[in-house]
Amino acid sequence: MRKQKILKVKHAVSGFTLIELVMVMVMVAIISGMAAIFIKGPITQYMSVSHRAELTDLADTALYKLAGDIGGAVPNSIRVGNCAGATCLEFLPSKAGGRYRVALSSATGTENILTFGTANTAGKFDIIGPTITFASGDYVVIGTNASISYPDYDTTNALGVLRAYTGAASSVQSVQIAAPQISTAFGSVSHHFYVIDGAQQAVTYACENSGMSSDKKTGLGQLKRYWKYGFYTTQPTVPISVQAPVPPNATAVQSAMLIDKVSGCAISYNAALSLLDVRLSITSGGETVSLYQQIHVSNTP
Repeated sequence: MRKQKILKVKHAVSGFTLIELVMVMVMVAIISGMAAIFIKGPITQYMSVSHRAELTDLADTALYKLAGDIGGAVPNSIRVGNCAGATCLEFLPSKAGGRYRVALSSATGTENILTFGTANTAGKFDIIGPTITFASGDYVVIGTNASISYPDYDTTNALGVLRAYTGAASSVQSVQIAAPQISTAFGSVSHHFYVIDGAQQAVTYACENSGMSSDKKTGLGQLKRYWKYGFYTTQPTVPISVQAPVPPNATAVQSAMLIDKVSGCAISYNAALSLLDVRLSITSGGETVSLYQQIHVSNTP
C-alpha cells in the first residue's frame, strides 16, 4: 500500500508588543492634545456668548421695566440727580387721567368746576368724560408747568400741583381734593389731571455702588427701585427712608432689586428734547455687557 504523508501546518501566533502599545498610547495622546487645542476655542467662545446673552437678557429686562414705568410718568415730573453718590431717577407714576371741568354748562348750571387761585366749590371738580376709579390714599396732579421747578411733588402750598384725593374709594364723576388751592400758573390749555396710585406714590430708580471688583471680573453695584416713600419737594437721597415731609400713609418704604453685578450706570435727562438716556453695564465672570436705551418722555399736559 502506498503511504500517505501527513503534513503538519504550523500557525504563527501574532500580537502587540509592549513597545508598540506604548507608541500607540503616545500617538493617541498627541492627537488628543492637538484636537483639544482646536476644540477649546469654539467651546470657550460658545460659553462666553451664552454668558453674555444671559447678562444682556437680565439688563434688557431691567431697562424694559424702567421704560414701562417712564411711559406712564406724569408730565414734567422726571428729575435726575446724584443721590448720596448714587445715580438716581425720580418720577410720579400715573394710573389714570382725564380732563377737569372749567366752566358751567349754563348760567344756572350746578356742575363742580375747578378754579385756580380761589376756592373752588367744596374742593371738588367734575370729570369731563368717563368716571375714574379712585382708592383711598390716591393723589391728583392738576396740570404741570416745566418753567417752575418740580411743582408736581408739592402738596403744601399754591406753588405745587399735587393734592390728596379725599373722596370715597369708588368710581366717581366728581373728584374731591384737599386744600390749598392751586396757583393760576398751572392751568393747562387741555385741562388735564393725573391720578397717582397711593400704593406707589413717588418712584425712584437708583444705581447704587456701581463699580468693579478688584479682579475686574464682577460688578459690585445694584439697580434698585424704591416706591411708597411719600413726596419730597427736594429729590431724596438713597437708600430712601421715611423722613418729613411725607404724607401720613407713607409708613413703609418699599424697594426691590432689579439687577445686581452693575459695573457702570449713567442716567441723563434732556428736558428740552424730552429724552431720557440710560446706560447700564453688567459684569460677571469676567464678561461685560453694556446696554444703552433712549426713552421718549411725554411732557405735554
